[in-house]
Amino acid sequence: MEQRLDVLKTLGDNTRYAIYLELARSPRPVSTAEVAETLSLHPNTVRPHLDRMRDVGLLSVDIESRGGVGRPQHRYSLAPDAPSLGFEPPMMPALASMLVRLVEQVGGTGADAYEIGRDQGRADVVRYADARSCVEALVAELDRTGFDPAVGATEDGDTALVAFAHCPFRSLVDDHADVVCSLHRGMVEGFVDAMGDAEVTDFRTLAHHPSCQVALTTR
Repeated sequence: MEQRLDVLKTLGDNTRYAIYLELARSPRPVSTAEVAETLSLHPNTVRPHLDRMRDVGLLSVDIESRGGVGRPQHRYSLAPDAPSLGFEPPMMPALASMLVRLVEQVGGTGADAYEIGRDQGRADVVRYADARSCVEALVAELDRTGFDPAVGATEDGDTALVAFAHCPFRSLVDDHADVVCSLHRGMVEGFVDAMGDAEVTDFRTLAHHPSCQVALTTR
């Protein structure tokens, strides 16, 4: 409980939360200077926020030596074992774990989970009949289901990148990645297909990045 309160207090600062979302959007670890430039902040402003998020377990840091010349370069990314924000009901993680194990015990595969996820994604679209775009609707749905989405774009502006700053299934991924990540991918792709005005061009799971990401291109 105390750790969860520390995390919530840490992300309660608007600047710090903006930095956190920027790290979630990035496909690679980034330096203090890169974060500062993107958010139009001074590096001395960014650095203590990064240190604070690292102290509470939200961030990982990679230290790159410069061969003895100058300070080592610190690059930050979301910690793969970041603590839960605690918004999910207490029973849900245990229920999810039991269901995943049941699926595997009866011979269910990642492909089966993907199809179930697609069905659910298509069904969820009915909530967003008034959405102006697929990206807007998907972000709203991911926010509703606890993935804390952060939206960015590629340099050419043609592709939207949606990063999932929090994974409600994170505790299951290490032992059940095939089922869990396939289920989530199916949910996203089924949702996007049903919306009809965009397509998924890339989907990166926790196996490839500290946070999942999906790339959407407008049709």
